Amino acid sequence: MWRASFDRAARLLLVMTWLLLVGVAPVRAERLDDSSSPRARVPAMLDLGAREPGTPYAWVTFRGVEYRLATAAYAGRRARIYHVVPAFVSGLRSPAGLLVEWSGGGAFAAGSAMAGERRLVWAGVVPGPWLVERLDLRLRLDLREWRPVGGRPFDVESYFDIEVMP
Repeated sequence: MWRASFDRAARLLLVMTWLLLVGVAPVRAERLDDSSSPRARVPAMLDLGAREPGTPYAWVTFRGVEYRLATAAYAGRRARIYHVVPAFVSGLRSPAGLLVEWSGGGAFAAGSAMAGERRLVWAGVVPGPWLVERLDLRLRLDLREWRPVGGRPFDVESYFDIEVMP
């Protein structure tokens, strides 16, 4: 009799464990294809003479950078989209040395992130094969944390991740 109770309890524990694992499985982020964007890679022409007076910061601004995100594979599904600032930026010695700010008049939320961070910019049902957004970008570079490598210019390629919700 106790064996039947033990078998039932073991089966219940196994089912509960499986449900727990399925219920808390991490949502996997995938990088969105933005290769059809007119300016997917934004080279920053850093003007060291245009520094903020009295500070070690240089600012670079880009207006109306258009991103065309290929979302056909996710159309009709609930998802979250994140703006990602890469962790590795050539010449940057510390993530605190770069701050990227963005704003736009469309569907994406304004925000900011340092190197290696990602921020939620959109959540909802993916409306179709493309999400097109124009963002104004502003980059603040702490010149104490940047050393040019081999004469290469300062260059940042932020991108977007998508997480499909269950």
